[in-house]
Amino acid sequence: MPAPVRGFGGQDGFVRIILLRHAQSLGNVDELAYTRIPDHALPLTETGTLQAKLAGPIVTKLLEGQRAAVYVSPYLRTRETLRLLDIGPSCERIVPEPRLREQDWGNLQDPADQEIQQRLRHEFGHFFYRLPFGESGADVDDRVAAFLSDLRTTGHEHPATVVIVSHGLTIRLLCRRLFGWSVDLFESLSNLDTCEYRVVEHVNGKWTLDRPFRQWRLSPDGATQAH
Repeated sequence: MPAPVRGFGGQDGFVRIILLRHAQSLGNVDELAYTRIPDHALPLTETGTLQAKLAGPIVTKLLEGQRAAVYVSPYLRTRETLRLLDIGPSCERIVPEPRLREQDWGNLQDPADQEIQQRLRHEFGHFFYRLPFGESGADVDDRVAAFLSDLRTTGHEHPATVVIVSHGLTIRLLCRRLFGWSVDLFESLSNLDTCEYRVVEHVNGKWTLDRPFRQWRLSPDGATQAH
């Protein structure tokens, strides 16, 4: 099991991260949308627009009056979610961060091949199976680790609170890295719902999670989210 990411927290670094998944997008309700529109350009649905607007006051309350550094995936659905949150006055800076993007699924223009790849990914595991012309979960894990490393080494430049607007799998992998979760445990967890959030804090020398992720099965290795 990898060691949890160390070096965060303390008076000179940030101690709190609000993780928010983007609001509902066209791809969440119509899988064939990926055959017509590039993944990065999928827009929010009307429901997603409403979700993001309703989440704004919730995120503002979580900020507790603090100005936050905001990191957002450059995909349209994440940027639109952040815009509709309307938390600009609470942002110390807003940084588009490509390392927080969704897993690259490669060429999704063929619906039949898309279905085959989804089946194979489920059979072989979301972490290690690499999609043709795309990424594996492990590839996403590597870039998430690099992102967290940059935050760790430059922590003195960041406010006490960070907001990350990203994607379901990417958020799970951020937490896997922070808490040192096993691959088995990662694969047993479900993504957050659209516009759902989690808060991780650095308290008494370790990371804590405000509430666990939902699990669709027990982890084969017996690992749990308790930390």
